[in-house]
Amino acid sequence: MKANELRDKTPDQLRDELVNLKKEAFNLRFQQATGQLENPARLRDVKRGAARVKTILNQKAAAAATDA
Repeated sequence: MKANELRDKTPDQLRDELVNLKKEAFNLRFQQATGQLENPARLRDVKRGAARVKTILNQKAAAAATDA
């Protein structure tokens, strides 16, 4: 998901997205350990997506702190 799309979401939606990405990363790591992972690049994409969501959450939190 693109960063612009993430910025349009609420913090609650971003947290839900982060939980989903972490679950997917866990499942992909499990598949990799058992030798069933078909697309190893997907693991990298999921990790980067989770980092992107965390970055947007931190930016929103910092913006809220300066506004308040």
